[in-house]
Amino acid sequence: MMTFLLKGVLRDRGRSLFPFIVVTTGVFLTVTLYCYIRGAELDVVRSNANLRHGHVKVVTRAYAKDVDQIPNDLALLGASAQIRDLEREYPDLEWVPRIEFGGLLDIPDAHGETRAQAPVAGFGADLRTPGSPEPGLLGLANILVAGRLPEASGEILLSAGLAERLKVGPGDVATLIGTTMHGAMSMANFKVAGTIRFGIGALDRMGLVADIADVRKALDMDDAAGEILGLSRDGLYRPDRLAAVAAAFNARFAGSGDEFLPVMQTLRDQPGMAMMFDRIRDVTNIILGVFLLAMSLVMWNAGLVGTLRRYGEFGVRLAIGEDKGRIYRSLVAESLMIGVLGSIAGTVLGLALSFYLQAVGINLAGVLKNVSFLMPIVIRSRVAPAAFVVGFVPGLLATLVGTGIAGRGIYRRQTAQLFKELES
Repeated sequence: MMTFLLKGVLRDRGRSLFPFIVVTTGVFLTVTLYCYIRGAELDVVRSNANLRHGHVKVVTRAYAKDVDQIPNDLALLGASAQIRDLEREYPDLEWVPRIEFGGLLDIPDAHGETRAQAPVAGFGADLRTPGSPEPGLLGLANILVAGRLPEASGEILLSAGLAERLKVGPGDVATLIGTTMHGAMSMANFKVAGTIRFGIGALDRMGLVADIADVRKALDMDDAAGEILGLSRDGLYRPDRLAAVAAAFNARFAGSGDEFLPVMQTLRDQPGMAMMFDRIRDVTNIILGVFLLAMSLVMWNAGLVGTLRRYGEFGVRLAIGEDKGRIYRSLVAESLMIGVLGSIAGTVLGLALSFYLQAVGINLAGVLKNVSFLMPIVIRSRVAPAAFVVGFVPGLLATLVGTGIAGRGIYRRQTAQLFKELES
């Protein structure tokens, strides 16, 4: 029976072509958008984890309360010892110290007078220690625009946009004016080793990267760190597992009121990140729901039209004694076949485009021009395992729901009217 129905679906294009196109288009859009959202999520998580928050972050309790203000006067002391302890307790995480800071970058002219100034938002990372993971985490070799990476003390990297605005380049001297850990004014001279472009609007406008040893010297933060970031060695963010790690770590200091004791936070705990994760989840669910609803309505209308066109066929089948339930089930089986075929075709097309976007990406430089949080400019799709099956949810449910509703008309057929229809 199924073979007979399949032949009917394939041979009668009048009743199968339009539903097939609808299902294929809907599944194609669902798979493409799903992969794009997964890629955007992965890129945003990677950018925020590697550049700022880590998968988990250890700071003092006081620092955590005012983290948006970057209060380096509340930084962690004895950072080296704390990192050794963290590495011993959590060897599956890579632990790195960071110091975030803000200030004013002053560019002198040939006479030592101020030629240009601009506010900067920078961070110090371990760039020069052999074997340090920081250059790889930050991807500095890939984003270097001009010059080279810092090799000696007192060398910094500037974002390309900031360097262009200040009209400086590799070899030029710049003075960082800021505040020390103890609240005193700080002035330190640096040499621009190179310029970089993160591909993230906020950093490309005012970013500065320096070796953490130079930042400690400039800000009077000997063996201190504003934050100690922990990142999974395989690069994957596992929120449930890391939340358990943070909870266990924090439970050790739960009985003390000392504001300078360390506290561990996950990436989701950082400002704005929980909202971002929830929005991504909501958008994914909305996309699936909208396509399911829209396709169900279209398939319902298509089923109604097809049922009206096949009234004569149904009448003959009822006249020769076929059961209404059997006819209804055959109609649902036909729609299921169309749903399967359309879902396969739509998934293949969606995955093909998603693999292309995974390799090439979409540049959102114009859209993200004024964005202030860490958002990569080039968004790439990510073909996750779920992408191979996610399109079958709206593809099959829409056809079954639409046909199921439209097919109820079969049960309203009155046998007394059959002979009149057959005579006409």
